[in-house]
Amino acid sequence: MKKSLLFFFFTLFLFFQPVFVLADDYSQEIEDIQKKIEEQQKIINDLETQKKIYQEKIEIKRNEAVNLKNQISILTDQMVKREIEIQEKEMEISSANLSVKKIQFKILEKKQEEKILKDDIKGLLKAINQYDQKNLLEMIFLKNSLSEVFNHVRYLSTLQGELAQSLKRIELIKEGLEIQEKDLRVQLQTLVDLKSQLNNEKSKLLANKQTKETILDETRGVEWKFQSLLAETITEQKQIENEINFLEKEVREKIAEEKEKKAEFLEKEGTIVFSWPVPTEGITCRFHDPDYPYKNWIGEHSGLDLRAKQGTSIRAAASGYVARAKHGGLGYSYIMIIHNDSFSSLYGHVSKILVQEGEYVKRGTVIALSGGLPGTPGAGSFSTGPHLHFEIRLNGLPVNPEDHLL
Repeated sequence: MKKSLLFFFFTLFLFFQPVFVLADDYSQEIEDIQKKIEEQQKIINDLETQKKIYQEKIEIKRNEAVNLKNQISILTDQMVKREIEIQEKEMEISSANLSVKKIQFKILEKKQEEKILKDDIKGLLKAINQYDQKNLLEMIFLKNSLSEVFNHVRYLSTLQGELAQSLKRIELIKEGLEIQEKDLRVQLQTLVDLKSQLNNEKSKLLANKQTKETILDETRGVEWKFQSLLAETITEQKQIENEINFLEKEVREKIAEEKEKKAEFLEKEGTIVFSWPVPTEGITCRFHDPDYPYKNWIGEHSGLDLRAKQGTSIRAAASGYVARAKHGGLGYSYIMIIHNDSFSSLYGHVSKILVQEGEYVKRGTVIALSGGLPGTPGAGSFSTGPHLHFEIRLNGLPVNPEDHLL
């Protein structure tokens, strides 16, 4: 009787031990994915090295004399660099997709382990329920031996210990699941960001190609024509800069003279947060962009080139007075708005102006339509495609718009 009872307890103990045999083993899939990610990372590192080589070549050529051959060479190298960057982004997207898949497999693994543990806990609870204190009293009244009572108590204690361990393991699995699910959300957002960056790189490559074609079309491959266009562009740029500086000073003086307008104007004093003037479809050239194609002609890029279809509505980035609304014909057309004693904004390559100089506009007011398509009104010289050139100026000097935009 004693042996059979002990054997019965031992059998139950073995039966309720948690054994984690997963129905589907994802470990091999996870290992294979990790190997692919590592292989792709090596390719990404090689592409990064190639990109740096081309950037160094571009910088060397920028320090040389400005001539047609050199400029075309710089643009060609920039195009190759862009193509490498596109390959790199495509590889990063592929790697991010693999990371998403790996995390999904890990989540499936943990959920499967959680299910097995829950089934084990059910069994443990059932066994504990069957051999509770009531059964112990029955054994004493039935005059069972003390060893049998002791084995019974020890068995219950073992079951309760296993239950506590299983519950703790469930808690750890849930914490792990939360971490994995958070990692998954981060990777999915990374994927979205990478795809956006890829589209940007493709737009920049297209802009490089269009710039090269525009220069070759305008110069017919002749050096003296290139130098003539270069001189015209530099002169136009200086004229615009001088005009902007003069207008900022003049308009602020007028505002100071008109007390009623000044009172309205001063409500806008202090640091201004600007809104995006067009829907954010991508930035094709950033503030002081190292890849600005005309950097060695006219200096640093003074704003953001925002991707926008021809004829897109341009909205005032903040409230203020229209200081300039210049119709340039087939030349450069732009609008400048004074916002307070410190800030102004500029909108370039506009194809149609919808406000008048001296007009007060509120944030979000449609002030113009975008342009930039070569040969169309407002595009100006060497515009390579539809976009908005957007500047924010602080005390007359261009600053990075991305530091001030919502």
